[in-house]
Amino acid sequence: MTIPGFRPRRRKQVPGEDFVRFLYGEHGKALLAYTTRLTGDRAAAEDIVQETLLRAWKHADTLADESRGSTRGWLLTVARNIVTDRVRARAARPQEVGEPLDAPGADSDHADSVVNEMAVLGALDHLSREHRDVLVEVYYRGRSVAEAAQALGIPAGTVKSRTYHALRALRGVMGPGEREVTR
Repeated sequence: MTIPGFRPRRRKQVPGEDFVRFLYGEHGKALLAYTTRLTGDRAAAEDIVQETLLRAWKHADTLADESRGSTRGWLLTVARNIVTDRVRARAARPQEVGEPLDAPGADSDHADSVVNEMAVLGALDHLSREHRDVLVEVYYRGRSVAEAAQALGIPAGTVKSRTYHALRALRGVMGPGEREVTR
């Protein structure tokens, strides 16, 4: 290699390591300033400088030949091409949309709730009228014990007792493999 000021070290190293150190020492600041101006992001610019120097290491034979032109010009062109490639890659890919932090997670499939509801409604047909009425008021209409008692015209204690016995009867009708009705 015939680069002025370039002196390789004598210890065993990866081929071209000294050359990359030399390039970074000579052109690193200018390259970083240029890529920062192009990207507007210091971290991205540092990544681009690193990628540029990696490509320079891969093409060390070409860059070492001074008759091929300016080394800084080659480095700046490669850096600009990397920036252009990244911009094009982002444009070609659809924009990623993150979920809002306060958005609830996905629940179970809607079909599961429909099947469960149908199973419970079918099981309700096997209960007595009194038990079915109490469960409909408390679970399906979401009424409190006092509200269900008023709607059914029975005491609140009777609503509690019928609810307890209705749930036991419903569990018996649905069998051990079915889901329990819970509030």
